[in-house]
Amino acid sequence: MTDASQNTDAQELTAEELEAIEKKYDEGAATRQVAPGMAKVLRVVALTFAVYHYLTAGFSLPPDHWHMGWHLAGLFILTYAFFPMVKTSTAFDLKTGPMRLGGVPYFDVFLMILGVSAALYLGLAWRGLPLLGIEEQTFRMGAPNQFDMFFGCALILLVLDIARRTLGWVLPLIICVFMAYALFGPIFPGILQHPGVKFRTFVSSMYFPQEGIFGVTLWVVSTIVFHFVLFGVIAQRTGLGQLFIDNATILAGRYTGGPAKVSVVSSAFFGTISGSSVANTVSTGALTIPNMKRLGYPGHFAGGVEAAASAGGQITPPIMGAAAFIMAEFLELPYTTIIIAAIFPALLHYVGVFTVVHLMARRLKLQGLTKEMLPKFRAVWKEGWANIVPLMGLLLVLFNGYTPFMSAFCGISLSIIAGMSRRKAPITLIYAAAFIAFALWKFSNGGFGPIITGLLVLGAIIATFNPQERITLSEMADTFETGVKYALAVGAASAAVGIVVGVINTTGIGFRIGFMVTQGASSLGADIYSLFSATGLNFFAVEDLTLFISLVFIALACILMGAGIPTTALYIMLVSVAQPALAQLGVPPIASHMFVLYYGVVAEITPPVCTSAYAAAAIANSNPFRTGVSAFTLGLGKVIAPMAFVYAPVLLIVSSSGFDLWEFTYAAASCIAGVIALSASVVGYWLAPLGRIYRILLAIAGIVFIAPSLQADLIALLIASPAVITQVVARRKVGATA
Repeated sequence: MTDASQNTDAQELTAEELEAIEKKYDEGAATRQVAPGMAKVLRVVALTFAVYHYLTAGFSLPPDHWHMGWHLAGLFILTYAFFPMVKTSTAFDLKTGPMRLGGVPYFDVFLMILGVSAALYLGLAWRGLPLLGIEEQTFRMGAPNQFDMFFGCALILLVLDIARRTLGWVLPLIICVFMAYALFGPIFPGILQHPGVKFRTFVSSMYFPQEGIFGVTLWVVSTIVFHFVLFGVIAQRTGLGQLFIDNATILAGRYTGGPAKVSVVSSAFFGTISGSSVANTVSTGALTIPNMKRLGYPGHFAGGVEAAASAGGQITPPIMGAAAFIMAEFLELPYTTIIIAAIFPALLHYVGVFTVVHLMARRLKLQGLTKEMLPKFRAVWKEGWANIVPLMGLLLVLFNGYTPFMSAFCGISLSIIAGMSRRKAPITLIYAAAFIAFALWKFSNGGFGPIITGLLVLGAIIATFNPQERITLSEMADTFETGVKYALAVGAASAAVGIVVGVINTTGIGFRIGFMVTQGASSLGADIYSLFSATGLNFFAVEDLTLFISLVFIALACILMGAGIPTTALYIMLVSVAQPALAQLGVPPIASHMFVLYYGVVAEITPPVCTSAYAAAAIANSNPFRTGVSAFTLGLGKVIAPMAFVYAPVLLIVSSSGFDLWEFTYAAASCIAGVIALSASVVGYWLAPLGRIYRILLAIAGIVFIAPSLQADLIALLIASPAVITQVVARRKVGATA
């Protein structure tokens, strides 16, 4: 189908069709149909799982080995029930028979029981089991008994299996390579060679807490990430997502290329509560993509706009998907510090997408939405104002120094009140009363200060005045169940990637690969420097070239390895390898972590594997590969932003190198100029149409701008000047003839 014909095909999809698209391209969203009886049992398990995490976040977490064990047990039950062993065209259909229990094969039931046993054995045997001859865990570290070995091996294999079932083969295969490296170290060549890890020691390291499966990644997901995923699902269900879309339409819809700008703004808003790029694409794209096509945008471009904007959700504060929480643990920094550091890089990404959208609209002479098509500001806020209360409550608690899971607890509680409590239905005020009692209890024991307590109580009272239709208990239970299903994939990935972290800590492979990267970049940098010296053009020192080449190597590794791997898992794997290399080059830790995270997100919109773009293509009815290419070019701001804050850590505001307002302003202006130059090059239009030579010049200038320094900026201006001059002259000619 051609793009011309696609433009006439702008029918909005039904909710069922959108759900089917999300299930197709978000592997964690597609689940197996089970018999009604089994569905009820699994619903109870999912709700118990959700309520357990919700209550422990607000009141008290059990010991880590028990808490992570319960989390893993829930993952095993639900994953083996909902995800088939092999994904075929009929694998998710309801099947019954003598070899199945409620539609679930008995083999999967066996693996489910084995997984739960392995997850809970650690807690049961923590203090020892004298009847079975099992000593306390402290005495078994490094010397596991036969029970430890059995359950440890089972857990390793089953964790890899649930990661495969939810996310596909790529991640487990990469983890198996790391496992092979740990066990067969002597056969590896050169600097990669090491004595090897004994099998019993390996199982002990992967199974016992502090590293391996029961390490930091599973801890963060089970104590923080799950709660924020749940908050995002509930907030969207209660109307916050629609409030974002309506306000984005009011803000940007009337201007040139309005629907496309609405897509960018609404995705930025929606990204604050959603950590899933595919969910973001489907939720906002259902409205924005048909509107863009009606306006005249090609189908592949409309889908690319939505995919590029939605991928920014994982780098948009305050939630940023799961990786930000893990980054805070790795860097041992407050989560609020990570949020502040992410503000300008996220802004730079959206400036890039917004600029491309604007210039494309100018090039195609597309208009905005008419006044009649825009939502009415008064009507939108009169109906939906209460939905902002939960997000404000969450941010209030988070930015006042409380734990992320306490802030998520307050956000979820206020979402429940905004959705279910109404002053005109007194019985429903029980939800508001319970949360007010909690806030007062926390105040009485010194957990909350008087201001926080007063504001939370006020928020709970205000939320009961929500004019929207009340959500029933059954509907809220459905929402909780959906939130649990969304969290299964990230939970499986975090448990599996813990193996990689354990291998890196045990073998030191991160430092070995980091040394190889820096040595290779240094040799290549020296060769390039010699080449330039022969021509007398010594613009850059060897150290500058080494840093740039190292960054390119790591960026390419992130993008190539990111094919089909969730951003969180990719970030955990690569930061362990990239951090030592970048540290040797003098890059501040927070800059190197952000660098890897951003390129992990870039992988989501980089063909050939770009799930967000494929989901957008399904909505736009466009060619998936062309849509992926459009998404990648639209996301160039995100491609070059990491380079910028490595060269100018001041852009992260909280970098260890310090913050200077003038330096920040100058570096930010330089980066924005680079993004605009690249955007004009991509579109082929700035003030007037651009020729091929001028597009190349602007692309080169845009890349040079990204290294914020006076020398680099002068070179960039020199390179861009022919294109700028011809554009100004062409614009004046058009104005004179108009």
